[in-house]
Amino acid sequence: MGDVMIRALGAVALAGCAVLAVPGQAAADDGARRLFTFKDPRITESSGLAVSPTHDGIYYTHNDSSATPTFYAVDGKGRTKATFQVRGAEARDWEAMAASKDPETGQGVLWFADIGDNLDGAWPDVSVYRVVEPRTLADATLPATRYRFRYADGARNAEGIMVNPRTGRLYVVSKEFAGSVYAAPKKLRTGKTNVLRRVASAPLMATDAAYAPDGSSYVVRTYFSATLYHPSGKSIAKVSMPDLRQAESITYTADGKALLTGTEGPNSPVYRVPIPSKAVSTPRPTPTKAPASQAAAAETRGAEESGTGSTVKNILIWLAAAATALGTITFIARRTR
Repeated sequence: MGDVMIRALGAVALAGCAVLAVPGQAAADDGARRLFTFKDPRITESSGLAVSPTHDGIYYTHNDSSATPTFYAVDGKGRTKATFQVRGAEARDWEAMAASKDPETGQGVLWFADIGDNLDGAWPDVSVYRVVEPRTLADATLPATRYRFRYADGARNAEGIMVNPRTGRLYVVSKEFAGSVYAAPKKLRTGKTNVLRRVASAPLMATDAAYAPDGSSYVVRTYFSATLYHPSGKSIAKVSMPDLRQAESITYTADGKALLTGTEGPNSPVYRVPIPSKAVSTPRPTPTKAPASQAAAAETRGAEESGTGSTVKNILIWLAAAATALGTITFIARRTR
């Protein structure tokens, strides 16, 4: 998205922040700080960000719409430790990534989302690639499993994916004026197109999303702030973010006590933003009797119920914001034409 569009949306978001504020809003405290800066000159459009599930102090990122399907492992000082090529993958419009652990093997799993669609329907389907995390941090080419997806309610643009560590379910978060959270099937299939179904609402123009390491909450990032949610889709709090040129990525720290957020551009920074204590979810005991399939079903039902209750209100608010944004964009475009 161009700088003119972002400035226009910023004006609309700031003007309407009182209307769009989440109950229990909590600002980030003064502990927000720059964690590191990407030093690799090849990382010019960092769009996805994830913490390694098995390598301490390692972070992964990839470029937006890179010429090749490539991702980078960097350390806590922003230095590239290894570069990986993904075999059997395309990089049409990579917009996000997520990291999880295989519950059976304990191996790390990385997910890369080729889900960008700026024309909202240009592609008949979108793809997410599953890559087993390398055990050794050395340059390599890694095989990928490709899963194709389509939305049950029509094609749309998206820039966020997340995986619930408790259920293993994959979610896609759309980037729209009236955004949505879409749940993938519990069991993904490679031989057919998997259907994404809407289960909750999402904030205006979401650019990324991530699940907490313990599954107690998830976060959705926009250009202007971040919002924490219960797995049911009920909002917890809004967290202020550092002022970034073009906020594109977000994830949780390994301990779940803070958020990491990044932006595009050469030598781009990654910031650590503490989650206010009153906004940290209290993890529920992991069920010992209910099968994972039942837990996933309950999670989906809760998200559907939460999303339905607020849909009409959110749509009306976002439609008003959209109309204002379009007017502002038109005005700016005429002034700068």
